[in-house]
Amino acid sequence: MYAIIETGGKQYSVAPGDEVRVERLDGDVGDRVEFDRVVAVSEQDGRLRTGDDVTAIVSGTISSQGRAKKIHVFKFKRRKMYRRRIGHRQSYTQVRIDSISGPGDDTEDDSGAEAAEDASEASGAEAAEDASEA
Repeated sequence: MYAIIETGGKQYSVAPGDEVRVERLDGDVGDRVEFDRVVAVSEQDGRLRTGDDVTAIVSGTISSQGRAKKIHVFKFKRRKMYRRRIGHRQSYTQVRIDSISGPGDDTEDDSGAEAAEDASEASGAEAAEDASEA
C-alpha cells in the first residue's frame, strides 16, 4: 500500500517504513506529524483511489531536521562588469512514514462507527414505520 501526499507545494509517493525529506515542518525530532492532504491511495487489491473519495491520513515521525548542501548562484553579464555571487541552503525535515490509514482500515476513527450506527437506527425506524402501516 502506498499514498501520494502533498506538502510544501510538492507531491511525494510514500509507503509505510519510508524515509522522505520534505520542506521544513515545525516540530522536534521524535514528534508525530500527520499529512491530511492525500492526493491518491493504493488499496490492498491494487486499485488506486484518487479525487474526492480519498479520505486517508498519512502519519509519520520526524527523524531529523537539517539543511541541504549549499548551492552557489553566479550571475554574470558579459562586457558590463556585472557579477553577483550568492549561496543558498534549503532547510528540510526528514520524516519516517509510520502508517497510512483510510476508511477501510482497522485504524479507522470512531466517526465512521457513529455513521454506521446512525444508518442502522434509520433503517430500524423505517422498518418500524412499515410495520405500523401494515
